[in-house]
Amino acid sequence: MRPPHAAFDFNERPFILFWEITRACALACRHCRATAQKRRDPEELNTAEARALIDEVAALAPPMFVLTGGDPLMRPDLMELVSYSAHTRGLRTSLSPSGTARLNRTNFHELKRAGVERLSLSLDGATRATHDTFRGVPDTFDRTLRAVEQAHEAGIPLQINTTIHRGNLHEFEAFSTLMHQLKPAMWSLFLIVPTGRATLDDLPDRDEIERILTRLHEISLTAPFEVKTTEGHHYRRIVVQRERSAGRMTRRAPLGIRDGRGVAFISHTGEVSPSGFLPLSAGNVRQQRLRDIYRHSPLFSNLRDSDRLQGKCGRCEFRSLCGGSRARSLAVHGDMFAEDPLCSYIPPEKKIAS
Repeated sequence: MRPPHAAFDFNERPFILFWEITRACALACRHCRATAQKRRDPEELNTAEARALIDEVAALAPPMFVLTGGDPLMRPDLMELVSYSAHTRGLRTSLSPSGTARLNRTNFHELKRAGVERLSLSLDGATRATHDTFRGVPDTFDRTLRAVEQAHEAGIPLQINTTIHRGNLHEFEAFSTLMHQLKPAMWSLFLIVPTGRATLDDLPDRDEIERILTRLHEISLTAPFEVKTTEGHHYRRIVVQRERSAGRMTRRAPLGIRDGRGVAFISHTGEVSPSGFLPLSAGNVRQQRLRDIYRHSPLFSNLRDSDRLQGKCGRCEFRSLCGGSRARSLAVHGDMFAEDPLCSYIPPEKKIAS
């Protein structure tokens, strides 16, 4: 039985573990943290190494295990890895493919039989023009909408990810309308991190982000889907503040997850990082046990310590609940413990104990 969220021990294991099974991808997305390439890297973990890694993941037992890329469909052994993960090792396995013609040719019923419990697709524009420009390849919008239909037909729950950046803020309400039409199980907003192909010029204004996240909470109250954020942890603070002011209890206790604290990422070559957007290696699964890297490496241990946060994040009364994006702090300030540049909240001057 999985422990309740409130009792989850981030020091023992991640809540969600991402594995970039390949960096190969046919797209050229503006924000790609992996700077994905057309061909597979000969140094990526082979099938035998991949199965051994899945054994280690199973021993660590994260509640959520996501196979991502690049485009995981570029690996010919994908179905074998999904089946081994889900059926042999009992992991709750999700898949995050790219919106390509290859995806539309895939048998979604076979994906479900292999053990995919949730499919994660990206829509970064509410219109064809915006999305295709951002993804760098024409027709990705239409292919993604077709994949949504295929997932529904196969009975695979959907998560739709939307990257929020300076160029698509004006489409936020159109995104909301689109989500109500597409009916995912989850809509996840990713607040862009200037790493990989993304740049500082892509960052929105922090006050605009506060407005967007406040609006997201309003949407969550009546939407037929769940909402969450990635690298937008201050959404949790907004939820708590608005629920308190309305005299309500929060309907879903936030976990306080952030880079390295409940999150781990394994690259295609086995490097273990706090997240895919914080590309610092704490070790490699080819030389060390995954559980030892997560539990004992100084990088992960330090990121789990909220008292190491600096600037206004360090004195914020929500720092254990939120903690800001450590990836964005590193990318913008060169210091992963600096304050999150996309949060507009001004905490009390006096540091409050957690």
